Amino acid sequence: MGVATLSGESLLDVGGRIDRLRGDFDRSFTEPARSHDVEHVELLAVGAGGRPYALRLSQTAGLHPDRPVTPLPGPLPALLGLAGFAGTVVPVYDLAALLGHPGAGRPRWLVLAAGTPMLALAFHELHGHVRVAADAIVTEATADGGGCLRGMVTLRGGTQPIVDVPAARALVHSLTGHDPATSEEIAR
Repeated sequence: MGVATLSGESLLDVGGRIDRLRGDFDRSFTEPARSHDVEHVELLAVGAGGRPYALRLSQTAGLHPDRPVTPLPGPLPALLGLAGFAGTVVPVYDLAALLGHPGAGRPRWLVLAAGTPMLALAFHELHGHVRVAADAIVTEATADGGGCLRGMVTLRGGTQPIVDVPAARALVHSLTGHDPATSEEIAR
């Protein structure tokens, strides 16, 4: 009497194969999880001073169109004025002016910078939200833009510099003569 077969395989072969599969399954829980996802970066493609730029979405806290800005007199052409956000008055700076471009009328869009103190950057055009692979960003600092540019990314329409929002905040602090370390010490 022979061993029963199942589509050409003996029951002994099937039992061995089941044992191998069970062992592989159990071993898979002892190995680190494998990620098949590529790391991505979320960007806002914007236009400031007639030129294309990108902002890292992770460095922002909100995007607002057509927000009223109350002008303020003063020596800083980049300071457009103040805007209200959820009961808080926030200074608004023209991104084009911070990047060294001449003003081209009132910007339509405001983006709140993440972090404190609160700060809004104004720009003229919103080209959209894009998601790119992290390795698509060249992260070297760019020489112009008042030190606010950190990297480049190729998007539809060409290569665009990436505005580093914390660097823009630092530029605003230096333009206003504000020393962040002194403010933090006073707050304590």
